[in-house]
Amino acid sequence: MLFILTALDKPDSLALRLKVREDHLAFARETGRIKLGGPFLNDKGEMCGSMMIVEAPDLETAKAWHASDPYVKAGLFATSDIRPWKPTFNPIEAKL
Repeated sequence: MLFILTALDKPDSLALRLKVREDHLAFARETGRIKLGGPFLNDKGEMCGSMMIVEAPDLETAKAWHASDPYVKAGLFATSDIRPWKPTFNPIEAKL
């Protein structure tokens, strides 16, 4: 099952994002759940949030995975949301 995860960084937290970024990327690679993802950008072109398409068997697993993300553990996000998603146009092939 696919989920859309959106998260917005706390104000003035670019330094924290950059400090934790390599741990976040390693976590993403090791777990293999992200099928497509990347940062939101602000008016200056700086990273200020995240959008990811995540594959998990159910919402509870997706939420638990998100809670284990180094960005979450570091307190980077002001808000985050995870919702089930169904690709309709130009669907991607998502397999674990």
